[in-house]
Amino acid sequence: MSEIAARLDAFFEHYYRRNPVNATFTGVHAADARLPDWSEAGLESAEGEMRGLRDDLNRGASADEWTRMDQSLAVGHLEIRMAEDAGSHGVRVNPAHWSGEAVFSLVSLMLRRFAPADIRAESLALRLAGIPQFLDAARTTLSRAAPSAWTERALRECIGARLLIETGIPLWLRAESVGTTAAERVAGAVAAASAAFGEFADWLRARPSAGDDAVACGSDLLTLLVNRGHGSDRAPAELLRDAKERFAVARPALELAAREFCGSWDAVDARLAAARPEAAGFLSSFDRTWSQCRQRAERHDVVTWPDWPVRYVHQPAWAQAAAPYLYFLHYRAPAPFDTLPALEYLVPPVATADPDRYFRTWNHAAIKLNHVVHHGAIGHHVQNWHACNRSRSRIGKVAAVDCASRIGMFCGGTMAEGWACYATALMEEIGFLTPLERLSEQHSRVRFLARAIVDLSLHTGEMQLADAARFYHEQAGLTAVVAANEAARNSIFPGTGLMYWLGAQGIVDLREEMQRRQGAGFSLKRFHDDLLEHGSIPVPVAARHMMDAPA
Repeated sequence: MSEIAARLDAFFEHYYRRNPVNATFTGVHAADARLPDWSEAGLESAEGEMRGLRDDLNRGASADEWTRMDQSLAVGHLEIRMAEDAGSHGVRVNPAHWSGEAVFSLVSLMLRRFAPADIRAESLALRLAGIPQFLDAARTTLSRAAPSAWTERALRECIGARLLIETGIPLWLRAESVGTTAAERVAGAVAAASAAFGEFADWLRARPSAGDDAVACGSDLLTLLVNRGHGSDRAPAELLRDAKERFAVARPALELAAREFCGSWDAVDARLAAARPEAAGFLSSFDRTWSQCRQRAERHDVVTWPDWPVRYVHQPAWAQAAAPYLYFLHYRAPAPFDTLPALEYLVPPVATADPDRYFRTWNHAAIKLNHVVHHGAIGHHVQNWHACNRSRSRIGKVAAVDCASRIGMFCGGTMAEGWACYATALMEEIGFLTPLERLSEQHSRVRFLARAIVDLSLHTGEMQLADAARFYHEQAGLTAVVAANEAARNSIFPGTGLMYWLGAQGIVDLREEMQRRQGAGFSLKRFHDDLLEHGSIPVPVAARHMMDAPA
């Protein structure tokens, strides 16, 4: 083993030990019973480790190109984490990091059958027992007031956590047939954990707010996220100008296409909502669309599609009360180090109080574009298979695993989201979308540009939170509620909204360059497979590597 490879081993050992919830989601289970130590002493200790790891990784360079790439990405990850922890957007300021980590420490053990139920229940009991101390530490570590939007998110998660603990866990214990001894240990820890969330919520309500004009992360962190996290050598100001120029073209083009199609975007939206499945055979429509997507992609030979099934099922009963209050994803990136026969895509049950509204949201276009193409099929799912099974980058294998509130490593974002957005456009290119669905996809591209604009504008101080929500609503066509939620999420995770456009555009630009270089010898399938072989690393990094490779 090379010296640099040994240092990367030390990096990953630190990552899983210091981030036990991320480790569970990734399929590394040595710390399934623990929560992270975000006390002041714990954060200072972690910072010392990260500085040492960074300095070690910066000494020398591996002769192996893939190890050298991981070496640079690992250093970037450490620098970002240190900057986040020390700054205005880390665990010293944002209470939503604490509430999300605590509740998803439980969900991570309940979602997947990676081990016998009793073993997972034992870890669940220990994590429940650790929640009071974890949330008590938050009161000391959270030394600065947070914007009210962040506190509101944390309060919602506290509601969801209590519903999960008091209602969901008993249902889970029965559904998983957990043995008496393990079930009693879980039950014995429920009351104190639920009370801890209630007390944390009371404490948050009593705290003063920093106001929603204090959300900018500042140019230093934003530049670090763009350069070291996304692998882009462009300045945030340049990216913002580019996104605005593209938005100024894309939005009028969408409006014109909508007018020509049926009069207005509102009319298009109404048609999309009206084209919806019936309750009978609802879930089977997902499976049917998934199969059609695969068949079309294979017919056009655009990418290696693995035999890695996705099962569309309703959310389990234990999750249904809590899920609306949480970052409870329908599709979660599979754990690279767990071996499970099939991934379950969790569809909320039909809302019996208003089924018409439910099916207007879960309409045919949403099922095809979002839940099949973007997430469960050629988008995230195919990309995740390549990352898990073919990536020659150790970081690329794990970076885009969905964790408590975001992916495990920031550097995985442009490939994960960029590929999924690009893949939807690819399916349009090979004729899989109807004219109405093509308009919806065009609207998605406008929305992704809007995300980039809001993300960059919020964190340079050009926009305030209210401006961002208004921009989404008035310029990107989002409802007022969705616009406010989107703006709040952008404020919590700087640099994240940018990754959709930056990643997808980077893939388009790389494809055009490789086609120009290779001419008649260019193969779309080989291009896609070579790109995805990099795993979840920044698209600009993968692009430079592919362009530097011998012809």
